[in-house]
Amino acid sequence: MTRIGKIDRKTNETKIKVEINLDGSGIAKIKTGVGFFDHMLELFTKHGAFDLTVTADGDLHVDQHHTVEDTGIALGQAVKQALGDKAGIRRYGHFTLPMEETLVTTALDLSGRYALAYNAPTPAAKIGDFDSELLEDFWQSFAANTLCNLHVMLHYGRNSHHIAEAVFKSTARALRMAVESDPRMPGVPSTKGTLDG
Repeated sequence: MTRIGKIDRKTNETKIKVEINLDGSGIAKIKTGVGFFDHMLELFTKHGAFDLTVTADGDLHVDQHHTVEDTGIALGQAVKQALGDKAGIRRYGHFTLPMEETLVTTALDLSGRYALAYNAPTPAAKIGDFDSELLEDFWQSFAANTLCNLHVMLHYGRNSHHIAEAVFKSTARALRMAVESDPRMPGVPSTKGTLDG
């Protein structure tokens, strides 16, 4: 069974469409109007082995905030939708990823409950024309709408681009692990019998 989530989100600030196939092969079709952000979402798609389409029309004449944050909301909702009742998944995922001088670990739990511990500061306020503080805002929106526990830790690193890239790659790899099927646990992986909170 192919697990696909589709979200069409419209507000006065953004119009965003997201489609994700959790059982894809890393095909990305990304167009948000924010070049660096597009690059990060392409990395996320490739390293998660998802198929991801994102089109965003946001108020970039104001700034990048609404576009990035609302994309996180829509992507989180799409992942949650694609997972259904989560029966048969591993639920937990973790990955430690080196990116040249940078090392980042991501751990997550598709528990149906939201929590974020984000400890991956970037030294530079801007990466190109991208506002670095939006990285945490994106992951906050993603975790809150996926309803997962998401822990991201920068062990060390100097280059802000490398840090951002390591975060997206490590989180993709951790999510890829968490959504994979677990042949030894065919039901919902919880003693409660549900992962809805």
